[in-house]
Amino acid sequence: MKRIGLVAIVMGMIFASCEKTITFRPDNAEPVLVVEASIENGQAPVVILSRSFNYFNQISAELLANSFVRNAVVTISNGSRTHILKEYAQPVANGYSIYYYSNDSTTNQNTAFAGEFGKTYSLSIKVDEREYTATTTIPMLTKKIDSLWWQDAPNNPDPVKVILMGRFVDPPGLGNYTRYYTQVDGLQFYPGFNSVFDDQLTDGVTYNLQIEKGVDRNNGINLEEYAFFDHGDSVVVKYCNIDKATFDFWRTMEYSYANIGNPFAAPNKVLSNIEGGGLGYFGGYAAQYKTIVIPK
Repeated sequence: MKRIGLVAIVMGMIFASCEKTITFRPDNAEPVLVVEASIENGQAPVVILSRSFNYFNQISAELLANSFVRNAVVTISNGSRTHILKEYAQPVANGYSIYYYSNDSTTNQNTAFAGEFGKTYSLSIKVDEREYTATTTIPMLTKKIDSLWWQDAPNNPDPVKVILMGRFVDPPGLGNYTRYYTQVDGLQFYPGFNSVFDDQLTDGVTYNLQIEKGVDRNNGINLEEYAFFDHGDSVVVKYCNIDKATFDFWRTMEYSYANIGNPFAAPNKVLSNIEGGGLGYFGGYAAQYKTIVIPK
């Protein structure tokens, strides 16, 4: 006991002698264009543009509403057609709107297109005399969900709670990257807390895995309860094959989100595929949908 106590004292003295107070003040950085763009098989492209905030901004509904970038020239190409997207407004609460760009269904119908399996797409955004570009691919639908079922939630005293299980088929050949979302009772699709996966450990095998309930990261997350579904839920699982750039963006974004406030986390850079100085990503999704109704 004396030896342990002495070691603790010595270690304490060493660490105390190594402490150094560091004071820094982040600079007020200029706002940067933030791109959230995607295209899914059978769906029109959707592009949301906004400006980043500096470190000292106090987040408010008005600030968020004013962050959307309006009147940009947004063009998408599938290699044979080039289409100029139209800006749309989607009203939300308290008189605010969300602005986004998608297919122009009025004047440019001849060049509009939806996403297709196996095709590569290029995106151009021109705003404030600058151009930002990105490319993505909608992969083939290779890795799939075979079936869904539910089980009583283990180690959970609440009899209403269940877990959702899925059987996945991963064909031979590395490089099958995926992202998943869940929808409950027809509401919004949300990605899982950890929503992207590679196939380093599952290549060429069929396996069973729990599918955790998707989360709304804008609200607080109860880490003890978020993964469960309830008896009576009607659940749709959206399971997407994605390319590596899309995987890298969400992998690093989710790692960064999970480690906010953790002083022991390794430094992390969110990997973007936007060229020209912007942030964010342009991603292609090969989507499969599976539905299960969990009885009451």
